[in-house]
Amino acid sequence: MKRISLHLLFWVAYVIQDALLEYLWLGPALKNIPENIQLLKAFEAAIVILIPKLLFTYYVIYFAIDRILAEKNKLFLIAAEILFFLLVTILLYRILFNYYVYPKIYAGIIKTRPVFDGRLILLALMDIGFVSGAAISFKLLRKQLTGKEREKGLIKEKLEAELKFLRTQTNPHFLFNTLNNIYGLARVKSDHTPDAVMKLSKLLRFMIYESKKEFIHIGDEIKMLEDYIELEKIRYNDRLNISFNKEIDDLTQPVTPLLLLPLVENAFKHGAGESRFNSFIHIYMQLADGKFNFEIENSKENGIIDEATDNIGLGNLKRQLELLYKEHRLDINNGQNIFRVILNINLDKHAKV
Repeated sequence: MKRISLHLLFWVAYVIQDALLEYLWLGPALKNIPENIQLLKAFEAAIVILIPKLLFTYYVIYFAIDRILAEKNKLFLIAAEILFFLLVTILLYRILFNYYVYPKIYAGIIKTRPVFDGRLILLALMDIGFVSGAAISFKLLRKQLTGKEREKGLIKEKLEAELKFLRTQTNPHFLFNTLNNIYGLARVKSDHTPDAVMKLSKLLRFMIYESKKEFIHIGDEIKMLEDYIELEKIRYNDRLNISFNKEIDDLTQPVTPLLLLPLVENAFKHGAGESRFNSFIHIYMQLADGKFNFEIENSKENGIIDEATDNIGLGNLKRQLELLYKEHRLDINNGQNIFRVILNINLDKHAKV
């Protein structure tokens, strides 16, 4: 319906301007006719002459253009076909003028000329070319805009699918590591096993329901991290020293769910999980006016420099940051005794996927 309305608007506007040009052009030859009658005749002539213009214009925009785009190996034949239809349109245009417009509408006041008069054929070509050219330009512009919108839609769908895939990778990765921890507790018949299973249940509930959302409050993300840390503490007891310091000015600040879990999980897995002695994990989080700073460092066995930066969790995090946040910085320092990650994000510059 919208398309039909736009087409009608275009042709009404064109008929008005064409009738006014006709009125001004033939006015001196119609001095004995009242001006309102002259204007009425000009509109009638413009509507009659519109017929061949409509036929040629819609032939081009609905048949010729699509064939040009689809059959590029037949451009010469298509061009010849367009030229043929143009010549037929000009002939019809001149016949209508000579056998209807001048003798019927203007009652013979305007002198008719031969159908194949060179100057009038050139004038017909310019008249037809103007309106069909304008219509074709609008059609091509619309095709281009539609193509860009379709391309944007495909890119959006691709990015959404990629984000869903990254998050589905994160969840099993976390679950696998946590179940390993609980398995270790169960093997030694630890009294903490039931508590660990309960905490895991809470975390899984969060992942099932909250991770599907585009945003969650940063307060909810912090609570999830605290639950995860408590779960890990059960496993390591006094062998691990953990500090988690926070300076948050707005607990309702929107943030992508599960964004920070890979960093915390990585610290446990490649820090305390691979250490034979006492170890530490220090976490510092700050949020002020949408600017988020997250720092985490963990101790490592002396002399061991592993490839922790290439694991699934950190790889997924890097890609999610690229997709979701225009302004971010991720610094990873894999040192001799300490593994440190510093993440800075402008949470107000979240990309619209």
